[in-house]
Amino acid sequence: MRHQKKGFKLGRTSAHRKATLKALSNALIAHKRITTTITKAKALRMYVEPIINRAKDDSMHNRRLAFRDLQDKESIKELFGDIASKIADRPGGYTRITKLGQRAGDSAEMAIIELVDYNDVKPFGSSTGSAKKTRRAGRRRKASDAAAPVVAEDADVAVAEEAPAAEAAPAEEAPVAEVEEAPVAEAAPAEEAPAAEAEEAPAKADSDEEEKKDA
Repeated sequence: MRHQKKGFKLGRTSAHRKATLKALSNALIAHKRITTTITKAKALRMYVEPIINRAKDDSMHNRRLAFRDLQDKESIKELFGDIASKIADRPGGYTRITKLGQRAGDSAEMAIIELVDYNDVKPFGSSTGSAKKTRRAGRRRKASDAAAPVVAEDADVAVAEEAPAAEAAPAEEAPVAEVEEAPVAEAAPAEEAPAAEAEEAPAKADSDEEEKKDA
């Protein structure tokens, strides 16, 4: 049983595993971003983050402890130089792991492990660094968002109710004037025309009778 023995065996012996993690740590410090399997990335994070944390205090003792794990002078210079100035204000979590999917050859789960302070842009598909929203905060925001449109809708309804009232008055008056005036003007000539013809017809009949008597 492996009680209180955390870490990943990686299918290697103890010496082989330490050499693998040492090489991965030097590569990460030199290039700030490497691609490996997700199991190796998790094992590397547990191995390299305590070493990076020692770089905050630049002392001979911390340099010797870091050199014991890295065995590379160039990595020590980079770690206590540029990297130390970048991580000065960060309390922890110096690396980020992003899954890439399965490798084509053996379907191994691949991942990218990188130093957070050297890449502010989160990789595509990652969810690290996202702020968690509480339920209460979400309810308050929903309630405030729902209250604002209600006021706007009421204002629109009031405007919509007032506008047709102003437009309705001219629309009702115009047809009344046309209906009352138009038939009256056209009806007068229609009624006078027969009366004039009736008066002219007896007059013509009388004149014809007088002409016949004279003849």
